[in-house]
Amino acid sequence: MFYKNKKFYAVVLSFMLSLCIGVSSTTLAKDNKKAETCTPPVAQTVAQTNVTFAKPLQIVQNPSRFLNQDVKMNATFDKFSTLGLDYKKALRESKDYIGFLIQRDDVQDHNVPLSEMKLFLKREYAEKFIDLDTGDRIEITGHVFSNALGDAWVDVNNITVLKKAKAEETTKK
Repeated sequence: MFYKNKKFYAVVLSFMLSLCIGVSSTTLAKDNKKAETCTPPVAQTVAQTNVTFAKPLQIVQNPSRFLNQDVKMNATFDKFSTLGLDYKKALRESKDYIGFLIQRDDVQDHNVPLSEMKLFLKREYAEKFIDLDTGDRIEITGHVFSNALGDAWVDVNNITVLKKAKAEETTKK
């Protein structure tokens, strides 16, 4: 039968590996060589803290690679949102959490939210950041807890404001 064919499984496995590590499936199937693992050039793991530094788009492009890992990324805040709340397969209840969106960093001429990444804050922690504005640069530390719907779902543990988009206006008397 077709599904009992070892060559079929070898081709399927090589295709899956090529998606995960960027090696051509035809090269793997023909050469039958051990695939070289490669990590994206920007993502790196820091051993002492077990936090993976990555760009948001790297996480979105391969959420399975970052699943169950702590991640740190720099991003541009877009807005608070209810996107993804109360979805049963990656449940974060709206009574306990608030979501927020960051902007895509591959679009420069206008603001486009990165809706493929679901970011969640506990409500009491989110209250500390009520003054965040669209365009503020932030550093996010969190844990990728799900890849439901092919998206990255992240519990945010820490936010650091790196740069405010609008400088604080001082009133002159």
